[in-house]
Amino acid sequence: MGQALPIAVAEKNAARLLDMPTSVFLDLVNKGALPRPIGIASGVQRWSVAQLNAIMTGAAMEDDEFET
Repeated sequence: MGQALPIAVAEKNAARLLDMPTSVFLDLVNKGALPRPIGIASGVQRWSVAQLNAIMTGAAMEDDEFET
C-alpha cells in the first residue's frame, strides 16, 4: 500500500507546497490573496491541499476574474 497523501497541511507545509517562505505565505493569507486555514480541532488549523492546488491551476477563479 502506498504512502497516504495529505489532504490538509500546517502553514509551514502549505508554504512549502507553494515554494515560498512561511512569512510570505502568511502575509498573502492576511491580505486575502490566499485562503484562510480551516479549524479542524481546538487550536488546530490546516490549509486544504485541494484549495491550494485549485489556486495554482486557476480552478479557484471565476471566469470574470481572469485578466485579459
